[in-house]
Amino acid sequence: MKRASIAVLAAALLCGCRKSPGMRAVLDAAAAMGGKDKIQSVHTLTIEGQGDNANLGQNLTPEAPLTTWNVSDFKETLDPANGRMRIEEVRTAQFPFAGENVEKQSMSVDGDVAWNVDASGPSGRLTAKAAQQRRLESLRNPVSALREALDPKAQLSHFRETGSRQAIDVITPAGDMLTLTMDSQTKLPVSVSTTIAHPNLGDAAVETTFGDFEDADGLKLPNRLTTKIDKWPQSDIQVSKYTVNGPGEGLGAPAALKAQLPAPAEPPVEVTTEKVAPGIWLLGGIGNHHSVAFEFADHLTLFELPESDARARAVIEKTHSLAFGKPLTEVIISHHHFDHSAGLRVAVAEGLTIITHRGNAAFFKDLASRKRTLEPDGLAKNPTARPIRIKTVDDEMVLKDASMELDLYHVKDNSHADTLLMGWVPREHILVQADLYDSGWLRFPWADNLKKNVEMRKLSVEKDVPVHGNVEAWADVLKTMQSRP
Repeated sequence: MKRASIAVLAAALLCGCRKSPGMRAVLDAAAAMGGKDKIQSVHTLTIEGQGDNANLGQNLTPEAPLTTWNVSDFKETLDPANGRMRIEEVRTAQFPFAGENVEKQSMSVDGDVAWNVDASGPSGRLTAKAAQQRRLESLRNPVSALREALDPKAQLSHFRETGSRQAIDVITPAGDMLTLTMDSQTKLPVSVSTTIAHPNLGDAAVETTFGDFEDADGLKLPNRLTTKIDKWPQSDIQVSKYTVNGPGEGLGAPAALKAQLPAPAEPPVEVTTEKVAPGIWLLGGIGNHHSVAFEFADHLTLFELPESDARARAVIEKTHSLAFGKPLTEVIISHHHFDHSAGLRVAVAEGLTIITHRGNAAFFKDLASRKRTLEPDGLAKNPTARPIRIKTVDDEMVLKDASMELDLYHVKDNSHADTLLMGWVPREHILVQADLYDSGWLRFPWADNLKKNVEMRKLSVEKDVPVHGNVEAWADVLKTMQSRP
């Protein structure tokens, strides 16, 4: 009898918990969308439309609007009960681009297995982090988010009301975290937000906002899905069609991928060295992001720490081995784009002075001060680290001693980045440049700008040492640029 009473009490407490203000808000939202049972009966949801994607970290200046892709054919298919999603889209570059102007993308996740598909077929299994971020992306619509919040195994907390908005934090049965916000008048979901560990922005909020709800197959669903990361727009999709409980075949991961072990979170980074001239090394490796090391009389200077934290650490370690114990004291970051400024925080943690165009200074200070609690890096783990030290270039700067001279010039009138620096070694007639030329590109949208800046500075270039691509004779660079549009 006593055990029965305890069981009844526990059930009552559980029931009371599930009917807390937060749970009532979730149930009201479900009712406004068509009912709890209707939402829980959705086994597939296909969203079709068109819109725009933004190029995060690829604007003209750090505060300028982002460049964008026009998305002409968007299709997202969700299987919320099994944690599966596929996004297919065709997008066209709306900015000068050296690669294919039209891209076809196919990105999938099935539980903890993520993969892409291109013209050559499925990729290998992507990292566990990629799978987690795609699971979070699959929750950024009201049906998936409400299904998770309604699951008895979900944890609901921190219900709050601000003005006409109600919000509740949700930890899904899979352990993913999201915040669901509802309109207190219409009861409809307003947005879903999650927090990710972004390699440049640190702990970054990703929010998808819902608008223009209309009836679709017995549900009220949003016709506009607008996503931003931090303060930056990420995508804006206008929905043209919903299909509820349509075909869901092919969403499961191929058996071969399930059998693969997931790739490590940070694959080992290999850094190779190529001596370009006395006291000058190209630091390359797998991929197409390089750095260049310069030996001065009593120190070393790096041009660029690109791609990732892991690569930046490996490049710094390799640089220390190059010149008989001379210290590495400074790094030149050519411009603010995220692939080129990825090693900024590693450099700050190492106590290196950052040399960059003055237009990047405030932005770099912000990146160095951001919180990183989800994936703490060396700077986050060192609360006594010195503040970022920056030397800024306006038009030009000369770094020179008895052993080496490296002149830095602002690249003027460039449509890719207005904070771009290039390097010039007068002794060797060497040009060091980023994002102006790579022999592997399909086209050279900045060929005229590169030649104009070289002529304006009266540089008699003999060799090009690029951050992307291979070291080449300048005559070959000119010939290749002339051969393609």
